[in-house]
Amino acid sequence: MTVSLRPATDADLMPVGALHQASRVAAYSSFLPADALAAPTPEEMGRYWAERWTWERTDHRMTVAERDGALVGFSYLGPDDADDPATGLLNAIHLAPEERGRGTGRTLMIDALDAMRARGWSRAALWVLRDNTAARRFYERGGWTATGEERRDRIGLAVVAQLRYARHL
Repeated sequence: MTVSLRPATDADLMPVGALHQASRVAAYSSFLPADALAAPTPEEMGRYWAERWTWERTDHRMTVAERDGALVGFSYLGPDDADDPATGLLNAIHLAPEERGRGTGRTLMIDALDAMRARGWSRAALWVLRDNTAARRFYERGGWTATGEERRDRIGLAVVAQLRYARHL
């Protein structure tokens, strides 16, 4: 019944894609239209992760969370996209919808922060959807604060605002 963490392997990438898509639908459906969340499919999301991992595996880290041998979450971190050598970027924490509220996200976040410290970074940053109030509360409880920076991105056909959060390590 406990969650265990381990480094991701190539065999995890397709299941990570399916979990990522399910997580997005569950987390974003209250503020994004269904057609924005219809794509990519779980298979397309798995191929996305397989491709991304091909290019980023040397300087990024993916950790998977398992409960009773089943994939229930993952985190992904790497260098800051602003090219700040002192800052690591927490690119993602995603959970299976039924895993929310069970402490797995916090376990993944603590592990990611420890990994960032081990890499010598003194600061951590992330981007979160502005309208994802549950995720914003989660990160704020974890010591993250909004920096005031905002950017726009797309999820499907929907344009979404993202807020940058940061914290000291």
